[in-house]
Amino acid sequence: MVGHFMKNRTRIWIMIAIFIATFMTSVEITIVTTALPSIISELHGLAYQSWIMSTYLLTTAITTPIYGKLADSWGRKIVFQVGVILFTLGSLLSGLSPSIFSLILARALQGLGAGSIIPLTFTIIADIYSFQDRAKVLAFNNTAWGLSALLGPLLGGFLVDTLSWHWVFFVNVPLGVLIFLVITFKYTETLAAKTVLHIDWYGICWLSITLIALLIGIQQINISIRSSIILFSVSLLSFFLLIKQEKKVSDPLIPFEMFVNPTFSIQVVTSTLLSGILIGYQIYFPIWLQSIYRVPATISGLVVTSSSVMWLLASFLVGGLLRRFSPKNIILVVVSVQFISYLSLLFINSSFPYWVFYLIAAISGFGMGIVISINIMLSQHLVSKKLLGSATAIITLGRTLGQTLMIGIYGAVLNLFIRLQLHGLRFSAVNNFISSTNKIDIHLQQIFAPIVLNSLHAVFGVVNLLFIVILVTNMLDPNKEVIR
Repeated sequence: MVGHFMKNRTRIWIMIAIFIATFMTSVEITIVTTALPSIISELHGLAYQSWIMSTYLLTTAITTPIYGKLADSWGRKIVFQVGVILFTLGSLLSGLSPSIFSLILARALQGLGAGSIIPLTFTIIADIYSFQDRAKVLAFNNTAWGLSALLGPLLGGFLVDTLSWHWVFFVNVPLGVLIFLVITFKYTETLAAKTVLHIDWYGICWLSITLIALLIGIQQINISIRSSIILFSVSLLSFFLLIKQEKKVSDPLIPFEMFVNPTFSIQVVTSTLLSGILIGYQIYFPIWLQSIYRVPATISGLVVTSSSVMWLLASFLVGGLLRRFSPKNIILVVVSVQFISYLSLLFINSSFPYWVFYLIAAISGFGMGIVISINIMLSQHLVSKKLLGSATAIITLGRTLGQTLMIGIYGAVLNLFIRLQLHGLRFSAVNNFISSTNKIDIHLQQIFAPIVLNSLHAVFGVVNLLFIVILVTNMLDPNKEVIR
């Protein structure tokens, strides 16, 4: 009885740390996206706006499989602690940033920490809970995400409207300190560390070159097509060398044996593309509302809240759905509903009621809560225990990579379409128009509103293409049975 009580008490402390960590990393998204228009305007960073998010996500993507491998070898605790330290320091430096370039560098440091925190929260849950209990625990942990969605836009908007955007980064500093203290004093490592660890340095090198070249290539599309083609070629070559490297080493950074199961591979693809869609509305819905409707930052940020609340509610339904229906059928139905709601964005004009954005975000969040939870659970369930950390890291890498690449693509599409419509007007003039905190006279509103609106239509045209790819991919899933 005493042993059972101690085990439960340890689980409670672990879940407290995971809950706070989930809140910290998720509130980072909701607060920053709310403040993004103000950051762009003050730092004159419209041309670099996608890098504010994509640099953070890029370093997260590169380090995620590395941390996953280290967590399987060194244990979860020390790797988690390192991630918390880096994330907290990056948050502090982001808030202190005096320029767009220093902010981008600080965000890169934040990403180095997030690469550890995000996958390890799921790995630790999988370590201490069975597949049957995991849906309930993930749903509980998602309440942290829902809470951050409620507080993030409100707090972010309040800080932007009353203080400055710098403060949206400072809120993570005390949370990071608290998480570190809880993990240090309350979490007892259960995984025996390996005495010998073979780090796949060549794999790390080729993965890094692949992702960096790909991201910069996307950023260069509307500046120099030639540079983009060269960078895409470098990325493709590096990816080929990565696969070659991983197949010949005994302890690969990315164990490709996991992808033998087509259902596992489809979960990774689905999660990757849905995460790309997720970051699209998180960034561009507030921009749409502030620039076209001149909605205050606080109100525009609530569009993300409606999505997150529905995500939270939907996650509690996952366990019951998986007991009754096959993952394939669940995903096809849910994604189809999301797709239909997003099609309307291609036809919305400036006179359309802006509450529609909150409805679309709610539908999207509800679908994300179901599908991405299924992606995580199945990816963990379909691999052996020894690959649990790596499998979780891969699904997390896919989510991060989807966001990273799509931020770059969305940013390139937005900038390209804006430049095509300027006809002699200064691109820098659009910076002031983007944020609703800046006063814009009616004449400039009439000039810039159609330019930005058409560009946003193009961005969400790309989003709808992603939905089509997701549906086709899941139709190819051979598994049609309920997974026990």
